[in-house]
Amino acid sequence: MTTPAFGGEVSEYYQRFRRGYPPEVADRLAATFALTGDDVVLDLGCGTGQLTRSLAPRVGAVLGMDPEPAMLAQARQATAEPNVSWLLGADSDVGALTSALGPGRLAAMTVAQALHWMDHDRLFASVRPLLRPGGGVAVVTNGEPLWLQDTAWSAALREVVADYLGAPVHRTCGTDDASQERYAKALAAAGYAVSSTVVEYSAPLSVDEIAGGLFSAMSPEQLPGTDARPAFIERIRAAVTPHGPLREHVRVRLLTGTR
Repeated sequence: MTTPAFGGEVSEYYQRFRRGYPPEVADRLAATFALTGDDVVLDLGCGTGQLTRSLAPRVGAVLGMDPEPAMLAQARQATAEPNVSWLLGADSDVGALTSALGPGRLAAMTVAQALHWMDHDRLFASVRPLLRPGGGVAVVTNGEPLWLQDTAWSAALREVVADYLGAPVHRTCGTDDASQERYAKALAAAGYAVSSTVVEYSAPLSVDEIAGGLFSAMSPEQLPGTDARPAFIERIRAAVTPHGPLREHVRVRLLTGTR
């Protein structure tokens, strides 16, 4: 796994500005894997726990697992649900959970906005012994990156970011159709029954939310310095405001593989 550096201030922006998930997402996952109060779910690459927390009311326990300690620290601070636990670990550690939890103990493993950092072929195979019959894997993408959406404000943001980084910005974070097709084929090859669905919603955006969402996707080295940050946010404001009112149409894609 290539681990992104989501430490320090980046983890704070991640917790404050990354969108959560509408209840329909957890409802559909619960229906797909027939989740009950006796079940345990692993949310791998959980970040600061946006999906982890939404799953908690629907199962007996949720394990949020991430390789970045700062992300888990933010997750703990933001979590009141008593049935959520946090583990430090990466996709390469999932196989070791079999001896700790026991085979067939997981009802599902979710991976939200993180699979592009992982060896998905190995992961889909290594988690199978952990999954109960009828359980499975869910790959969740919470909309396209702010800088790649099909809107005028997103195009304006893309220009500002490209100028700042000195290079075009085209990272899709696994939300593109080619990546989704690759993941679906890998799930099928690993022996899962594959299906997909989409939950869509629209929400207003502020300039601060756009800037915060952008900062949450940067490494600490890319993040503008504290003194330079206000001016950078004003550049974003000047670029996107003429294209208001600012709204984001979010397509939450749920790609599932069932045992």
